Amino acid sequence: MYTSHADKAAAFKALHERPGIFVVPNPWDAGSAKMLESLGFEAIATTSAGLAFSLAKPDGLSIVSREETLTNVQVIVQATNLPVSADLENGFGDDPETCAETILLAAKRGLCGGSIEDATSRPDDPIYPFDLSVRRVQAAVKAARSLPIPFTLTARAENLIHDRPDLADTIRRLQAYAEVGADVLFAPGLTTEEEVTAVVRAVSPKPVNVVMGLNKASFSLKDLASLGVRRVSLGSSLARAAYGSFMQAAQEIHEQGTFKFAEGIVSYKTINDLFR
Repeated sequence: MYTSHADKAAAFKALHERPGIFVVPNPWDAGSAKMLESLGFEAIATTSAGLAFSLAKPDGLSIVSREETLTNVQVIVQATNLPVSADLENGFGDDPETCAETILLAAKRGLCGGSIEDATSRPDDPIYPFDLSVRRVQAAVKAARSLPIPFTLTARAENLIHDRPDLADTIRRLQAYAEVGADVLFAPGLTTEEEVTAVVRAVSPKPVNVVMGLNKASFSLKDLASLGVRRVSLGSSLARAAYGSFMQAAQEIHEQGTFKFAEGIVSYKTINDLFR
C-alpha cells in the first residue's frame, strides 16, 4: 500500500529499472482499473481509445479534450492504489509549450507517468516533422524533471500505425527522443522479432514498451522478454474485448431472441463483492 503520490511514482520508475519484463494493462474507467488492481498487476496506464469509446467519440482525431482526459485520469487514480500512467496523446497541442503544460497538469491529477506521441491527429499530415517532434519531447521531459516526483515520460513514434512503414525513421526518432531524456521508448505497430529487436538495440539501455492486441503480432510475454522488451501495454484491446462481448450479447438478443450469452459470464456477486 503506497502512502503518497511520490511513493507511487518511485515504484513505477523502479519497475522500469529492475530486471525482467512487466505488463501495464490499460483501463478506461474506475471499474476496469479496480478490476486490474484486484488481479495483481503492479501498475496501470490509461487508454485514449478506451476513453473515447466510452464517450461515444472516435480516437485519434483530438476530439476528446485535455480536460476530459485529465478528469478520467483523476477518477482512475482515485479508484486504485496502483501507480497510474496515462496516454496523453500528442500533448493536446502542436507546440512544445503545450506538451510541457500537459505534463505538469497530468502530474497534478496524481499521475506517475505519461506518454507524448508524434502524431498530429490530422489524417492529411499525420506525423510531426522530425525537429518539431524532438523539441516537443524535450519540452515534456523538462517539465517532468521540474516535478517533485520521478515522473516517467514515455515518447512514442507513431509512423507504423499511420501508414508510414518506415522503420529507419521510426528508430531515428526514438533515438532522438532517448537523447533528449525520454525515460521509455514506444513505437506502436511493431510486428516481427526483427523489428522489436532493432528498436530495443537502437535505444538500449533505455526501456522499450511494446503494445499487444493491436495487430497481427502474436508474441507471448516470454517471447518479448527474450527480445529485451521491458514493458508491455495493451492499448485499447481490453476495452475492445469488453465492448465486443457487449455488442455480441446485444446482437444475440436483437437478432435471435435468445440469451445464451449469459451462460458462464462473471456473476453479479463476483463483481459486486470486488467493489465493496
